[in-house]
Amino acid sequence: MENFRCMIADIKSPKDYQAFRISPNDTNRLAIIFDPTTDDISFTVCVEIFDTGGKTPPNRHQFATEMFFILKGEGRVDCDGRTALIKAGDSILVPATGMHIIENTGKDRLYALCVMVPNEDFAELIRRGAPVELDEEDLAVLSQANTPIFI
Repeated sequence: MENFRCMIADIKSPKDYQAFRISPNDTNRLAIIFDPTTDDISFTVCVEIFDTGGKTPPNRHQFATEMFFILKGEGRVDCDGRTALIKAGDSILVPATGMHIIENTGKDRLYALCVMVPNEDFAELIRRGAPVELDEEDLAVLSQANTPIFI
């Protein structure tokens, strides 16, 4: 029997995340968790934070598949003309070349865990934006401070 070894390469907490606003007028921010520019991986993991009324600009990726898992809030997703309402616990899978928009339609912020495989320069695009701070609300959601976790 082969002996397999699991190695924990990196552990980060919300205070370690770097957040950016890609363009000055964007109504969403991205908190990078893991990416190829700092970690030895070929994909990007971040949390996208949408202010009330915030949304992504229409965008598509040539090769990457993008997955969103809604952590908190509610909104709407449009992908290639198909629209659906989304809320905490919902997942969205956007195939390569899918033109998509995610919009916060709720009264509070919308938080979505986002994974892009492969990276397709997504992390580099985010990091070229303006650095922003995560506030107490962001850190509470990202650390699940208001949710008891039992192991």
